[in-house]
Amino acid sequence: MRSLVYDNAFRARARRTQGWGLGLLALAVLLWIWLAVLLFTPYETGESDHDCTSRFTSENLHDSDSGCVNERDWPELLAVLGASVPLAVIGSVLYTSGSVSHRMAEHLAEVTRLDRASA
Repeated sequence: MRSLVYDNAFRARARRTQGWGLGLLALAVLLWIWLAVLLFTPYETGESDHDCTSRFTSENLHDSDSGCVNERDWPELLAVLGASVPLAVIGSVLYTSGSVSHRMAEHLAEVTRLDRASA
């Protein structure tokens, strides 16, 4: 009976690890959505209420007279992307680890059940 308690605790830890992985992946997805909004949507400058095209389609990216360059500069966009990468990698590793642990616990339980049935 002790092995059942241990097996349930092991599976609970595996599901919790999967949950943390999914949570981190969700945060990475939110950062990717934020990056897409910053990259693909038009915006206004705060100083002169000048309309600026999106950073992705803008033809005058380096035109400092318009004021659009300083409002949404590339380092900010790359910082959002850079923050999402570790979250995605760690989330993927945690989710995969939890999934493998859970599947191995199921496999071991099935093998044990089959061994008892054949004996």
